[in-house]
Amino acid sequence: MPHPLVTPEMIDTYQRDGVVLVRGLFSDHVDTLRAGIDANMAEPGPYASENKKEGETGRFFDDYCNWTRILQFREVIETSPAAEVAADLMQSDSVQMFHDHVLVKEPGTSMATPWHQDGPYYFVEGQQTVSFWSPLDPVKEATLRCVAGSHLWEKEVLPTRWVSEEGFFPDEGQYMPIPDPDAEGMKIAEFEMEPGDAVAFNYRTLHGARGNTSPSRRRAFSLRLVGDDARYVERPGRTSPPYPGHDMQPGQRLREDWFPVLLQR
Repeated sequence: MPHPLVTPEMIDTYQRDGVVLVRGLFSDHVDTLRAGIDANMAEPGPYASENKKEGETGRFFDDYCNWTRILQFREVIETSPAAEVAADLMQSDSVQMFHDHVLVKEPGTSMATPWHQDGPYYFVEGQQTVSFWSPLDPVKEATLRCVAGSHLWEKEVLPTRWVSEEGFFPDEGQYMPIPDPDAEGMKIAEFEMEPGDAVAFNYRTLHGARGNTSPSRRRAFSLRLVGDDARYVERPGRTSPPYPGHDMQPGQRLREDWFPVLLQR
């Protein structure tokens, strides 16, 4: 039986569209996650970025791979139903940790998160993947937007650097240009959300997020997990996150001492 937060219809939607809304996934952990984000912003990690772009207003902070040093993040990963829900949505017997990600857009932040797929930045290959994006403030305007069905596209989208817009890797024809989903009439999933709700989406789902023109902060916690078929893959350059010194070989499962198994059915 699926977790009580998950219905068979949600599983079907996730498999078909690569995105579904999970109401209340972290609703019991909102204060803990807010405290974790405060700790993260007070002491950023080595991958933190302010995403300062000429002509844009406000502050757009993001950072990742901090769950091993920020106790609040570790607590939520280990005690929330996220791993069980991930197993149901991915249709996977195992759930393995990949990384956490914090994204904060202060009031008046004009910069949108550009359209992108997470998968091409990562050294992970497989269809059994899930990102949970959970706002810790009510969200009506600074929303996450996902293109339904894009996780099934034959080609992945060229990964770029968010501020400079340069290609993250050299493109030798293996990537498609970044589309304009609004102009091209693609089906975009977008939700008004309460703190602790979560959008679940596949690593290959094209997504972006609006700027925050509201008078309130938009703090979001993301959790990236993988399932049975996830394997290490070589990319044309340094991945994001990079994880230097991992020593994995193509085709291997992610090493469990760095990426622990959270659930095994």
